[in-house]
Amino acid sequence: MSLPAEAVSPLLLLERFDVGVVQLDEERRVVAMNAFARRVLPVEEKQPFDRMVLGFHPERSQPKVAALLDQAAGIAGCPVSNPPPMAMIINIPERALLIKVTRVADGAQRPQGYTLVFYDITDVISAQAAAAPASGLASAPAAGARMRLSRLPTLQGQRIAFLDTEDVLCIRSEGHYTQVTSAAGLHFCNLSIGDLEARLDPERFLRVHRSHIVQLQAVLQLWRQDGRVWLRLAGSGEPIPVSRASQATVLQRLGVAAPGGA
Repeated sequence: MSLPAEAVSPLLLLERFDVGVVQLDEERRVVAMNAFARRVLPVEEKQPFDRMVLGFHPERSQPKVAALLDQAAGIAGCPVSNPPPMAMIINIPERALLIKVTRVADGAQRPQGYTLVFYDITDVISAQAAAAPASGLASAPAAGARMRLSRLPTLQGQRIAFLDTEDVLCIRSEGHYTQVTSAAGLHFCNLSIGDLEARLDPERFLRVHRSHIVQLQAVLQLWRQDGRVWLRLAGSGEPIPVSRASQATVLQRLGVAAPGGA
């Protein structure tokens, strides 16, 4: 279901969006799902029933799915306590899903598995939706194209807040998650730095280090120290390291070096 980005609120997500439901047993095998989940997920291709849920996801998404299930099971290691539904990008198909997983138990409080609930919020956070005509229908991306994000889903207390990408200064990797810096402060995002690198506008954002993405227009200073290049951004006092492999690209994109130069 498509809605204009500015009209979306958590209440509208609950009232207007279809919900996908997937049931897992205690061994994390898929045992049931509703009709909407069958339409959104590639059931006919993957045939997930009676198989481990991790095998249903692409390899690069599996650690995040495992972390989400561990969190629901109360296993330590997740940086957020009692989080609301968390966003996760899954490449089969190319959609963005707002997901919550909860543990379920029988009348004697014995664990019986997991219930996964999701909303398809692709049109809320994608640049395709932002550029859609007044009808609200976003055109499908070209074959092989990656979905561009115009908004990032971040956690604020017990709510999901959508942060416009134009307000993002830099992004730092925190394992399967990311810390996003804007002029308003720090934000926790459930998307990995790899997910964000693939879907942010490459004309505006550049991954300058394995742990850092910066908005190029936010760069105020660049300097060398002990053979390394560092950046300072507007509204952020923390210097950003540039990896040796990225130095030539960064210098070129900032106009410090001619194309092909070092």
